[in-house]
Amino acid sequence: MSLLEVSGVVAGYGETEILHGVSIAIEKGQIVTIIGPNGSGKSTLLKTIFGLLQPRKGQVRFHEEDITGMAPEIVVRKGLCYVPQSSNVFPSLSINENLEMGAFVRTDDFRQRLEEVYDLFPDLAERRKDRAGTLSGGQRQMLALARALMLDPVLLLLDEPSAGLAPNLVNSVFEKILGINSAGVAILLVEQNAREALGLSSWGYVLASGQNQLEDRGENLLKNPEIVKLYLGG
Repeated sequence: MSLLEVSGVVAGYGETEILHGVSIAIEKGQIVTIIGPNGSGKSTLLKTIFGLLQPRKGQVRFHEEDITGMAPEIVVRKGLCYVPQSSNVFPSLSINENLEMGAFVRTDDFRQRLEEVYDLFPDLAERRKDRAGTLSGGQRQMLALARALMLDPVLLLLDEPSAGLAPNLVNSVFEKILGINSAGVAILLVEQNAREALGLSSWGYVLASGQNQLEDRGENLLKNPEIVKLYLGG
């Protein structure tokens, strides 16, 4: 049984319909990547899964439970966290305060989890008192990932984690994603760096015009001539 199963989801903004019956699934411990052209509905899909958008049709199931349209503050308690592409840290707060904010729904003593997260991100640990606004783009992305981990999630939804970063920082972000996954966290990844993302992924989906276009193992999509031509610069 899938950890997350999205079936025939239709969603959009106002009068505009963006997703026209999209279906995806992810198993426990997997990395799954969604690629596609700009405007294909990738980010809209993540927002709909997380409850930021109410679907017009379709179903979202997590751990076999129907969470369709459930509010984000309830969804996070079930082990599903979302890291948006932008505005994903509080620049006026310190790194430590950002991580404490990440634990906002926890009712237990999260200090041990805080130190575990710092162990994963030693660069942040060294600067824990610094304001997040002083961090570089890559460091902010690391902080956004770290903050999501404060809730000890089972599944992370990541929207373009490498967007706008220098190549060396892109590599660092993907290394962290692999490290998070190796600790048992499943990851659903929307990413423009299709080659790198599919290289990490056991499965991948291609969305186009708000619909499923293709799905296959990550390694097979990397070899698909059409995918190479359209998305991998081949």
